Amino acid sequence: MTVQSRAKMLALSLVVLVAFLLPVRSAWSFGGDEAAKKDKPRTYDEMADAKADIAAALVKAKNNNKRVLLMFGANWCGWCHKLHGVFESNREIGKTLLYEYERVNIDIGKMDKNMDLVRKYGARADKEGVPYLTVLDADGKAIANQETGALEEGDHHDPAKVKAFLDKWKAEPLDARRVFERALSQAGKQHKKVFLSFGAPWCGWCRRLEDFLAREEIAQVMGKDFVSLKIDVDRMTGADEIVKRFNPSEGGGLPWIVLVDAKGGSLITSFGPKGNVGYPVEPFEIAHFIDMLKKTKTHMTDDDIRKVEQTLQKVAEDLRQG
Repeated sequence: MTVQSRAKMLALSLVVLVAFLLPVRSAWSFGGDEAAKKDKPRTYDEMADAKADIAAALVKAKNNNKRVLLMFGANWCGWCHKLHGVFESNREIGKTLLYEYERVNIDIGKMDKNMDLVRKYGARADKEGVPYLTVLDADGKAIANQETGALEEGDHHDPAKVKAFLDKWKAEPLDARRVFERALSQAGKQHKKVFLSFGAPWCGWCRRLEDFLAREEIAQVMGKDFVSLKIDVDRMTGADEIVKRFNPSEGGGLPWIVLVDAKGGSLITSFGPKGNVGYPVEPFEIAHFIDMLKKTKTHMTDDDIRKVEQTLQKVAEDLRQG
């Protein structure tokens, strides 16, 4: 469809006025059953702090060598829901998004809402319609802007075109050996050790470990003794070499942790009396994780260790309560 044909009807309402001023490929049918409208999915959080969401996504992208994908749109935009549906239903696209991108949906469904972000990143969502895609690198620089009419085929988005766009702008994979050597060098200069964890994008417990280590209070105390490094076994080249170096059997599942001295020697691993503790939740798992820290710490105090333990226990309790 052309931009000129995207806004198909006018009605005496603010929503339709916005639809007229902001060209879209399609919108929900206005008028008719009000209950049916309320049943539409809320793809865009209209109360979200978009700037904060982008900032959080950039932190994760930086830590995992990913891009940030911004999708400007609105809940009244039918094509926005169609593209979101492709993201959720197509397995190849879903995997690419999970592995290579941190996603942020940005609501611009009301007059001037978040238009400062549209301008900041050089997007043309106000002129070329929504949904509109912007790709940021891990430093927050816009490296691609894409109106999504070019990704359409008839009354739907062409999965092949969407996948090609995402593949084109994903980050180049990192070399596991090089990032490991950099971590060892940093640890040597700072008289620390390396907290080395192995994970993968599909691993939910790996994300929990990452989120735990990123907590400000935890990062502060763990940073006294450790340089934190995650090896992505699926996305980094040469990751198998590092895995086999420290875990020859390649058993235990993910996440798997080894504390390493600045010369690359293994000090202690997450293999406890009952196997790999992964992200510790059960009391015996937390006990082994804390034992790992106690046996390798240099600068962390007993209070620091206690803070880590109490935080793990609190998170575990929250998980049990749902």
